[in-house]
Amino acid sequence: MRSSTTDDRDRLLELRNAINRTGYYPEVVSEGVQAAVAGERVVSYYVHHEPTFEHDEVRRHLSVVVLTPSRLVLAHTDEHAGDDLLPEPYTSTSTEAIALAAVKSVVVTRMIANPTSGPTPPAEAVMTIGWGGVSRIDLEPAGCNDPQCDADHGYTGVLSSDDFSLRVSAAADGDDAVAGLLSFAESLSARTHTA
Repeated sequence: MRSSTTDDRDRLLELRNAINRTGYYPEVVSEGVQAAVAGERVVSYYVHHEPTFEHDEVRRHLSVVVLTPSRLVLAHTDEHAGDDLLPEPYTSTSTEAIALAAVKSVVVTRMIANPTSGPTPPAEAVMTIGWGGVSRIDLEPAGCNDPQCDADHGYTGVLSSDDFSLRVSAAADGDDAVAGLLSFAESLSARTHTA
């Protein structure tokens, strides 16, 4: 029987191995994630590597989501071409740590292809986490239905939360990626209902 300390070390090693397997600046990413986790135990994690297309260039993006006993840690690493301030190509890693008690919602959407043919694994999954960290207001001039009206009706708008959302598909990322995201979402949901 393995001790929980061994399990903790194994999970941290699994996380590092998952980051290494992406081949996307593993030392840079691991250093940023480790600093944000700050020595806490890793309960669960998810690593998602996705390329983005910008004009005629392919840029890569890596998201690492880590669940600790008290926090949700998000790390994003992007690569950039050189610019005026940094003439050499560079990476940027941003991390955010959210107290589990602050997480307000974990929304999971599963897309099942051919649902009438019996139980099949989801073809896609989307996990959206809300904690109210970033909100956006979209405003536009308000009006009325009278085409002759020239009165000022003020503004109307929508307040929406822009926290974190991650979508994976079996076609693009593999069946294991979808199952992994659903497993992470389940772990997070289990932790936030008691936080």
